[in-house]
Amino acid sequence: MKKVQEKNSDPADSGLFISRELSWIDFNARVLDEAGCAANPVLERLKFIAIFSSNLDEFFMVRIAGLRQLVKMGQDLPDPAGNRPSEQLARMRKKLDRLLKRQHDCLMDEILPELGRRGVKLVRPADVAAPVRAELSSYFRGQVLPVLTPLAVDSAHPFPILNSGSIEIAVSMRPAGRSELVYAFVEVPELLPRFIEVPDNQPGRSFMLLEELIMDNLGTLFTGCGIEEYFPFRITRDMDFSVEDNDAEDLMQSIEKKLLQRRHREPIRIELIAGSRGPLVKWLAKEFRLDEQFWYFVRGPLHLKQFFELVGKARLPELLEPAWPPVMPPEFSEQSVFETISQYGSVLIAPPFHSFNPIIRFLEEAAEDPEVLAIKQTLYRVSGNSPVVRALRRAAENGKQVTVVVELKARFDEGNNIVWARLLEESGAHVVYGVAGLKVHCKALLVVRREDGGIRRYAHLATGNYNDKTAAIYTDMGIMTGDPDLCFDVANLFNVLTGYSSPPASWRKIAASPFDMRRRVSGLIEREIAHSTPERPGRIIAKMNSLSDEKIVRLLHKAADAGVEIDLIVRGICCYKPKPGQENARVTSIVDRYLEHTRLFYFGNGGDPEFYLASADWMYRNLDRRVELLFPVEDERIREICLRLLEFQLADTDKGRHLLGSGVYTRPKLERYTDARSQYNSYRFLKALAEREKRRATGDALKVYTSPERPVPSFGDLSGDDAAEDESGE
Repeated sequence: MKKVQEKNSDPADSGLFISRELSWIDFNARVLDEAGCAANPVLERLKFIAIFSSNLDEFFMVRIAGLRQLVKMGQDLPDPAGNRPSEQLARMRKKLDRLLKRQHDCLMDEILPELGRRGVKLVRPADVAAPVRAELSSYFRGQVLPVLTPLAVDSAHPFPILNSGSIEIAVSMRPAGRSELVYAFVEVPELLPRFIEVPDNQPGRSFMLLEELIMDNLGTLFTGCGIEEYFPFRITRDMDFSVEDNDAEDLMQSIEKKLLQRRHREPIRIELIAGSRGPLVKWLAKEFRLDEQFWYFVRGPLHLKQFFELVGKARLPELLEPAWPPVMPPEFSEQSVFETISQYGSVLIAPPFHSFNPIIRFLEEAAEDPEVLAIKQTLYRVSGNSPVVRALRRAAENGKQVTVVVELKARFDEGNNIVWARLLEESGAHVVYGVAGLKVHCKALLVVRREDGGIRRYAHLATGNYNDKTAAIYTDMGIMTGDPDLCFDVANLFNVLTGYSSPPASWRKIAASPFDMRRRVSGLIEREIAHSTPERPGRIIAKMNSLSDEKIVRLLHKAADAGVEIDLIVRGICCYKPKPGQENARVTSIVDRYLEHTRLFYFGNGGDPEFYLASADWMYRNLDRRVELLFPVEDERIREICLRLLEFQLADTDKGRHLLGSGVYTRPKLERYTDARSQYNSYRFLKALAEREKRRATGDALKVYTSPERPVPSFGDLSGDDAAEDESGE
């Protein structure tokens, strides 16, 4: 395990910080708030129940597992907030008990009853009539039984290796003619539907959980045995492994070996349904030898992440939010992407409000264009059947020089990345498997094209992954550009990644981790401190996923003490804790239908503001242990749009939660949405902008914000017919 635990140099300063893991739990509590939000349609609320559980699974596998390892290794040292790992584990258990109760109460007492009133019911075997139950048993014998493999536990069958995350059914029984108890497990197959439609004649549609159907037919699996006890349970294993690749001869083989070992990792959590007790539970406790601290008894079904399936099967669009169809950025027309970039210089693409199509089109055109000589790209996470990978393979097959820097160490995507990396190699692409000792997390695409007897470069730089699936649910921003200086920097970065080139002493425009991004970010904050006066305070707006770097947190406190107006828009972990009297430093977290993934930064610079986009959060790992990019936004039109999107977020009273000095976030309770919802305002703003640009090629509808005061949302001169048409989006 590779862990970095920065020592708190001054315990008296611990009041400046919030512990990282405790802050993450507070973030997931904000996700759970959306499940309880009455303004959300009921199937949207069910989605947030599933997201909460999905997040929590990964948190146990990585963060709780990591803290547990630190305690076991005797590294029980305080973090900057003054909390030791053992103390954090105890505090997290209390928080999680409250959150899990709230989650299951919301599901069982609010969401499922509301779905039942809308004609979608979840039933148990005892709830259905005998003929229907018999028909379900027939379905079980024909469709489920052939897939099941009971695993006995006795002197001839050792305790099996149970899969992390799968629902298992524990069974105790007495075989015919024997007095002693024997035990077995039945894994609920994840390849089969979890929700089985019940063929009754009742109004609406009814579903039964697969594990309920299996438990109702255990006698078919264990013929001749008297079933004593049975119940479902689920284990989560410690998946917090790292690959020491500094001297690994073959990184891919090393990762493949680690993936195979995941099934053998220690359990970190056991989940059972409340009321499960008796000899069978005691037998499990004896076999697993897991501290009571890591046993969780919950009300209602297990593995709530799989309730996404019920959302799809309900087929009730009126119980979901209306769709927000992605907008095509207005610059794109019938002309080629290369012509578009040449015409506009730089083009903003902001999924999911904007379509992801221009990025795919950029690659597809480059793959087929005879004037394109080379394509270079970093890939961190892509979808299973990725159009990005298909375009890169096509380019290589067409004889282009295709170089792809693949990050094999992208957590939980390692296996998927290995598969498509090999496909790229088979097509003739040069595949570079990351950089020793670092994760390549930057998002960069460079195309080299022959034009007018010379060579011209085109680039795409972004805050998010080249993943067409997550582009539909994560907010990100990126620019396509032909800026010679930016493209020169990106070309040099690829030389560093793929060869033995040293990074330049100074880039022309970008900053890159682990080389100089920390210095650049710190310098920008220090500059705001230097410019700040009582009459004209400095100004920082920083939007990111997570803020946990101790040095940056301290520097932000220094800026706040100097009077700099600071707005931190941090979706997830935020270790910055506002001090009493720091009204000029505010922390906002937005949780809504899209996952806020953009890293966007504004620095006032004494009235000459600067904007930056980045692949990096302000975390130690992003600034010092990964290859990341920070790049300026210099096109005036794109800067104006960036500012408007920040304004919407800072004024969001529907989905914005604010961090109080006590370390607690406010919790809005909505019965209906107002006009302050930032994601919807962002969508309708970009949509109106695109529709207007179709009708007129020029115009200045926006004003650059340079005031040190907190911005207020406005649609500027997007009025009249433009605004009226735009209201039809929801």
